[in-house]
Amino acid sequence: MKNTQWKLKDAILLALIGIIFSVVYFLMDPLYQIISGVLTTVGLQNLANDIVLGIWMMAGPLAAYVLKKPATALIDEMIGAAGEMFLGGFYGVGTLVSGLVQGLGSELGFTFTGYKNYKTGLWLSTLTGTIVTFAWSLIAEGYASYHFALLIVLFIVRYLSIFFFGGVLVFAIERLLDRSKFLSSKDEEE
Repeated sequence: MKNTQWKLKDAILLALIGIIFSVVYFLMDPLYQIISGVLTTVGLQNLANDIVLGIWMMAGPLAAYVLKKPATALIDEMIGAAGEMFLGGFYGVGTLVSGLVQGLGSELGFTFTGYKNYKTGLWLSTLTGTIVTFAWSLIAEGYASYHFALLIVLFIVRYLSIFFFGGVLVFAIERLLDRSKFLSSKDEEE
């Protein structure tokens, strides 16, 4: 593992990412309700959660990829979930459970690389995040009662959402931050 020692600016950046995404998550609550309502009218309400879940899984991978420290994906998903809850999100305290499950899923991808290759960890986190959250949905959200073909479709849609938002978009954001030299003083110190 590289530098695992935390500095004040690491903690501030971690908090900023979590706070920014708590607002994003809060703003997604009504959008999710609209998408769910529209899909319900055509009998596809089951897809609503899986289509947009990747948005709710951006804070953790971004924090881990930018800060390159263990546990940042889990911590930042929890900060984002707590912020969403305190802003008055639709799901109340249940948001914290979602944040925990999503954070664990994201963190596993980075853990499997031994926190050595964060680019590989980012792409692995899209897969581990999909598997962990889908397993949770099987248990807590009644997915286990769905037909097998529907489960396959839901899993693929969820993976594509997480891959795009939690992988491709996070990678692009990190590249933009890198090009802006926003993180350059951090890199020079390490």
